[in-house]
Amino acid sequence: MLLVEGEVGGKKYREPFSKGILAKSLERSDVEPNKAYEIAEEIEQSMSKEGTDIIPVSTLIRMVRLRLEKENPLQAKKYVLWKEIRRSKDPLIILLGGASGIGTSSISFELASRLGIKNMLSTDMIREVMRKMVSKELCPTLFESSYTAEDALKTPAPPEFDKTLLGFKDHVETVNVGLTGVIERSIKEGISIVIEGVHIVPGFIDEELLDRPNVYMFVLALSDEEIHKGRFYSRCRQLWARRPLKRYLKNFTSIRKTHDYIVGTAEKHHVPVIENIDIATTIDDIIEYIIDEKQKERELENL
Repeated sequence: MLLVEGEVGGKKYREPFSKGILAKSLERSDVEPNKAYEIAEEIEQSMSKEGTDIIPVSTLIRMVRLRLEKENPLQAKKYVLWKEIRRSKDPLIILLGGASGIGTSSISFELASRLGIKNMLSTDMIREVMRKMVSKELCPTLFESSYTAEDALKTPAPPEFDKTLLGFKDHVETVNVGLTGVIERSIKEGISIVIEGVHIVPGFIDEELLDRPNVYMFVLALSDEEIHKGRFYSRCRQLWARRPLKRYLKNFTSIRKTHDYIVGTAEKHHVPVIENIDIATTIDDIIEYIIDEKQKERELENL
């Protein structure tokens, strides 16, 4: 049996070579599925002819890179960068923002799985913890949903301000105290994590944190309001979700206001906005962006 030998966290490991796993990693580097499997099979046959029993993962990566360079040097670069992201000792912190119902929870789960990140957190969980620590009298908007926070505003909104957005911004600003603490801790402890939720809004999180290596922020969007509304019907169909459909539909106009506000701030702060129509496409877009940024970093280092 052919074994692949590598090292994670200073500990060496060996695992059986798998054409399927290799082909999947190639697909993530933008290689067509049939071509990916063909390359994986070629490499397996090459190692069998040489009588190899154990191959270091670095050697395997080099073999794949050399094979890809024959047909598409750009794909070879993407593959190497993808492997570097997966094997990096530095923490990878991904922030996914988006209005309620936009799909940040589903995308965060799939993205974490794809990148091999074991830690995930919802900003709703941060909010729940904060609710146990802060009184309702002190932070009333914290005890409302993001799209109904206006109902808890202590001071009436001036006529020239949108009450929904005023409440939403107060709500987001409060939760960001806890969110900032989680990001800082993840950086300090070297913990890779995907954090998702409506409270991840560009402009509210310290720019110094976002400028740190391996910290990436994305905003998910749905331009089509009917598709967005349909997501609530889908999620409320699941018994485990127990989402109050009537409440969402009643406040859908407010939810769309927060959606447009989040997207607008993302564009203002040059944060990538991704149309979340299809999970697979959204995941691919996020990973491609990270790979491209890694490539830019490498090019700057080589100047």
